[in-house]
Amino acid sequence: MRLSPEDSPLSPLPDAVVAAASAWLARRDRGFTPAEQDAYLQWRREDERHAIAVARLEKAWSALDTLAEWRPEHSQKPNPDLLAVPRRRIWRATGALLALAAAVALAFVIFKPFDATPATVQVARQSELRTLADGSVVELNKDAEITVDYSAAERNIKLLRGEAYFTVAKNPDRPFIVTAGGVRVRAVGTVFNVRLSGSDVDVLVTEGKVRIDPPKPEEPGVSGALNAALVGARERTTVNAAVPTPLAPEVVEATGDEIESTLAWQGVRIKFRDTPLDEAVAEFNRYNKETRIVIADRRIAKIPLRGNFRADNADAFVRLAQEILGVHVDQEDGRYILRATAQR
Repeated sequence: MRLSPEDSPLSPLPDAVVAAASAWLARRDRGFTPAEQDAYLQWRREDERHAIAVARLEKAWSALDTLAEWRPEHSQKPNPDLLAVPRRRIWRATGALLALAAAVALAFVIFKPFDATPATVQVARQSELRTLADGSVVELNKDAEITVDYSAAERNIKLLRGEAYFTVAKNPDRPFIVTAGGVRVRAVGTVFNVRLSGSDVDVLVTEGKVRIDPPKPEEPGVSGALNAALVGARERTTVNAAVPTPLAPEVVEATGDEIESTLAWQGVRIKFRDTPLDEAVAEFNRYNKETRIVIADRRIAKIPLRGNFRADNADAFVRLAQEILGVHVDQEDGRYILRATAQR
């Protein structure tokens, strides 16, 4: 029997699961990037406990919001009926608050530090998303290859070939370092693209800031700090890794057209901001001729939808409708059929 987040037994959840759920909720409140949104949905589906942890934290925060709004002048004497909480609800509340306490304790940590692990190699046969152990997300261009080598002190990624787009889970105590052709890109909580083409390393930052450390000349007295450069949001730089130099690489502003062109390999993006579900479905169907989405129940047609999606990723769109909007989904003859759940 499949457990729902609301009806599941309140058995303790691993700290790592609670911490990850807390981190995802924080990102969701801030607003997902397209890559984060796809990765969040993937994460929820990987383990039933992930959805349970999210539901418990949401309920706990809701309870605290209610308490924050209470004022003594609203009620001088408490309603005795409200104080008589059934035993089952006491245990539910206790479990939720314990989960919240764990999340607060880990508020600035995505996952517990762990021992060094052997490097793993990941190769993309097509453009695809990968969620890393700390909750960071990497979108690999076709034929890109990376190694992932995490330790308690650093999160090290080596781009061996191709191109990758990184959405980094913030953890100031554990920097995220991408090395490509000897060029080091150091981030904390940033979104950036790295392309390795021959000896050229191109870095484009879309959110946050990174530090670029090119290979330094093998000369006495030359400090690596002298040729480092900071690249901020909507800026880029290109480093020729084959020519070590004591000079910092030139950083230039990236225009909207340049950003769009650089990230064109990610495919067309569709952005919805409180868009009625039927309009969002129509937009998806415009881009997807083989996989069709059908609304079979008009009660859900006007549910507002927010999010950024790859136009060719109908699966992620349907998962969001099912898991976040709470609609029922069936697959029939290559089509997704959306209906209202019994609760609506």
